[in-house]
Amino acid sequence: MKAGSLLVWALLAAVVQAQEPSFPQKGPIEITVLFPAGTSADVTARLLADGMSKQLGAKVLVVNRPGAGGAIGYKYVAAQKADGYSVVWNSNSISTTYHSGMLPFDYRAFDTVARVLVESPVIAVRGDSKWKTLAELVAEAKSRPKQVTVGNSGIGSHTHISSVALFKAAGTEVVDVPFGAAQVVPSLLGAQVDAVVQLPAALSGYAKTGQVRLLAVLISGRDPAFSDVPSAREQGFDVSLEAWRGIAVPKGTPKAAIAALEGAIRKTAESPDFAQASERLGVRPAFMPAEEFRNLVAKEDAELARIMQLIGLKK
Repeated sequence: MKAGSLLVWALLAAVVQAQEPSFPQKGPIEITVLFPAGTSADVTARLLADGMSKQLGAKVLVVNRPGAGGAIGYKYVAAQKADGYSVVWNSNSISTTYHSGMLPFDYRAFDTVARVLVESPVIAVRGDSKWKTLAELVAEAKSRPKQVTVGNSGIGSHTHISSVALFKAAGTEVVDVPFGAAQVVPSLLGAQVDAVVQLPAALSGYAKTGQVRLLAVLISGRDPAFSDVPSAREQGFDVSLEAWRGIAVPKGTPKAAIAALEGAIRKTAESPDFAQASERLGVRPAFMPAEEFRNLVAKEDAELARIMQLIGLKK
């Protein structure tokens, strides 16, 4: 092709690109939350959606699509048009649901947009429980094998895997009781289970009023939200399973849409309002851009597969 023709085509391409509508042009943008209203995932998603709405100048709505450890929501979003208007509030659950056999595809069915925050799984008992420390609870579990009951958010969920990993590290076994995420803490308060493993947003309010006692955070160090609560590692139990939450979109979503979403998330997650609200909820803002987030998801997918294989949860 002659140089003149190439120049014409380049100019035409530039004109077409300039005429392409910016994102978003229509609304609303819908965030699928994998767990019910009132859960940690739901509360933090609504906080993010409010900030994103302001940044994008478009409605960002939260829709709860719970079930099967997140598989129902993941399947729904993966089947939507890849245009940036249907996103998922994803987490480590993209790996746990896949490796537990509940999801027919893995994290590669989505394009990452941004990590938003991190949370520390916490093991807790009722405020009036006889167990004051994790060591005391473990001792009870060893004296009554497979009789102490520990609630979690569902089979194959991050809280379930965290619980199994903790007690395996402690050299004992408990009865893991899966609930819908919204029922876990009420079940503890109602004495239906002896303990629960949950994320901070589900427990922080009850901990402040003394209705629950936090025995340990299941990460390598202390969580700033619960600075007085020792980690499991501090107490001699080698387990660390930090949870993250972020935004992902169906594979093939235009880069311009991803960039716009990423920018709105960054401004929201790094804002003072988001930081203050996160502190109240017991979560930590931890923005990570799309490419770095994609590498993290891939790395942690391999690690979770290893852990799940080790504790007998990988299908």
